[in-house]
Amino acid sequence: MPQTDEPSGAQRMFGDFAPALVHFTDDVFFGEVWPRTEELSARDRSLITVASLLTSGSTEQLVFHLGLAKENGATEQELIEAITHLAFYAGWPKAMSAMAVAKRVFRGE
Repeated sequence: MPQTDEPSGAQRMFGDFAPALVHFTDDVFFGEVWPRTEELSARDRSLITVASLLTSGSTEQLVFHLGLAKENGATEQELIEAITHLAFYAGWPKAMSAMAVAKRVFRGE
């Protein structure tokens, strides 16, 4: 993630409450793991992340990661198709919940 003067999402959510988690999120996870584009592209990492969040039922985190997936080159239609495809592997309720999040993110509903 590019460095800005704005606090990160982790900083806004946890700030002084959980500084180690903020550090690992910002500096290690987004600072070292996500930039490893020789191993996997950012687009591929995003698709994998969306799939993982859907299968684990972590829809709260999908809000951010669906937007990031679009920034990383995935189209809304590809993400909708991925969610539809995962319904058969992860379960219908998880896919329906994820699709509801996608609709809110993509259409503002």
